[in-house]
Amino acid sequence: MTAPPVRLDFARPRAQVTLTGACLLVLGWAAIVLTFVEYRALNTRRAGLELKLDQALRHSQRDSQGDRLGGPNAAHLTAEGARVATELGTPWASLLQELEVASRDTQGQVAVLSIEPDHEKHRLRISGESRSLLVALAYVERLQKTQALRYPMLDSHEVKADDPEHPVRFALTADWEELR
Repeated sequence: MTAPPVRLDFARPRAQVTLTGACLLVLGWAAIVLTFVEYRALNTRRAGLELKLDQALRHSQRDSQGDRLGGPNAAHLTAEGARVATELGTPWASLLQELEVASRDTQGQVAVLSIEPDHEKHRLRISGESRSLLVALAYVERLQKTQALRYPMLDSHEVKADDPEHPVRFALTADWEELR
């Protein structure tokens, strides 16, 4: 009983690059570049908002030190600084991500038309359009399962009779969680 001989070929030529492999490589690099550009844009926006907040707070402190009576200019700057601080405190990344995932789960049958935040109440008012009322209700039900939003509820809906596809325009409200 003899074992079959083992043949090793150390001089085999390398496999050629295929068209599919080259396309995947180009697509991968394009995705990396687009992700980096988006990251830089968001980082720049965040830095700009932080600079606005810092500038508003500095002006507020300078005016309150220079004007002991706390004139209308100081009150305006203090209010502006507080507004910018509350806007920075809104967890936009998680909120928008949850809305995008919920829209994607409806296979593109829901279009979000507007998002209006109420910073004092930590509430969002969302208006959108869907192909049917059932799709709108499924969208609200999907939002009820998210971590970032609390108590999403359908406030109103209207079937657009003048449109040949009869879409449903709806409005809903939801509270958001405080950042910890």
